[in-house]
Amino acid sequence: MIKLYNSLTNTLEEFKPITPGEVSMYVCGPTVYNYPHIGNARPMIVFDTFKKMFEASDLKVKYISNYTDVDDKIIKKAIEEGVSESVISERFIEAYNKDRASLRVDMPHKAPRVTENMDSIISFIENLVQEGYAYEADGDVYFRVSKIDNYGQLSNQKVDDLIVGARIDQNIKKENPLDFTLWKRTEEGIKWNSKFSLGRPGWHTECVVMIQKEFNADLIDIHGGGLDLKFPHHENEIAQSCACKNSNLANYWLHNGMINVDGMKMSKSLGNVVWAKDIVEKFGPNLVRWLVLSSHYRSPLSLNDDTIENAQKELEKITNSLKQSYVKIELSNNHIKEVRNEELFASFLFAMQDDLNTPNAFKALFEATKLLNATLRAREVDFDVLSAIIVSIEDMLAVLGVHIDRIILSEEDKEFHLKWKQTLKNKDFASADVFRAELIERGIV
Repeated sequence: MIKLYNSLTNTLEEFKPITPGEVSMYVCGPTVYNYPHIGNARPMIVFDTFKKMFEASDLKVKYISNYTDVDDKIIKKAIEEGVSESVISERFIEAYNKDRASLRVDMPHKAPRVTENMDSIISFIENLVQEGYAYEADGDVYFRVSKIDNYGQLSNQKVDDLIVGARIDQNIKKENPLDFTLWKRTEEGIKWNSKFSLGRPGWHTECVVMIQKEFNADLIDIHGGGLDLKFPHHENEIAQSCACKNSNLANYWLHNGMINVDGMKMSKSLGNVVWAKDIVEKFGPNLVRWLVLSSHYRSPLSLNDDTIENAQKELEKITNSLKQSYVKIELSNNHIKEVRNEELFASFLFAMQDDLNTPNAFKALFEATKLLNATLRAREVDFDVLSAIIVSIEDMLAVLGVHIDRIILSEEDKEFHLKWKQTLKNKDFASADVFRAELIERGIV
């Protein structure tokens, strides 16, 4: 049984897909005006791991994540550089996909762009106005929050409290300070023609339209994103879906926690932004994924020297044991049979199915590694048992998006290894060091 913590109900619930055996999942993608930082990488890795967990549970997943390629920040950057907005968005979509690939994150089945869906977005807004859920004011269009009885249900906030905060930056065009923008008239940057004005859409409408269009449904299983999107973005998505389709858009709302760098919330103004491409280049994709998944996805993740060092030590334990096993099998002229120990894998998958409880899944991995080491140290190694444990660990790592290349020894490699062992046996440590250095260079020891 798969359990998910639903932000909409604030409870851990059994996952029951709309269509048995299938999962529909949408995750808010980036606004493409800059390179992805490690904070952007966390939802990439988290929801990719959800996808892999569902697939390991024999569910078919349709996973969609968008690009917001029209936004004030994109327009500002385009004006600064004297280029079109599409030049900016293409540059950073390419960068985003490059980082996605470097992190071993699967591409979504589709990655729609806002600019490709403008006719549908405008039509959607027109319908909300026609139905009385939105109104036009001087070329802008606003959503009537007062028409939604349970507004604030996702973020667990009271409307009266929200109104007090909204009055600080009140727009006199609005009927209600909580009303949010669906369409904005603009004189600057890229714009589209609508019956209201020449302008562009507000941020909160885009995902609702793309979800309904790409899934051809009013309701999907899962909508995910960072905790920072819970309010107002996701709250406003639900409001619009309730208005036009009388649905909460998704049955399960999942939110990953934020990343703190050296105990401080990551911020460009503080100068503590860590770019995804830099951390992958420095530590490699395996360590970055391990580090990101080392904390439960709903918890804050601390990024500092201690957490990185701890992740390195944990991953090395597993990596070194696998390498020793690969070498042991190669030297014995055996081979790995592609059959796993189902009991070991089931223990790991049980933790992953418990709202992606990666800390407990890591414990299952360490237990499997301990068994691997004990099997390696046995006086007579049972290579069938060893092989099954190896495959189990590899399958666990695959769900986490971590990949360790199997070691295949050439005859020359085997000869070097034999000579190394002989020199150790003869206590010729100087020669042993030479052979060991060569084996290290070859990635065998």
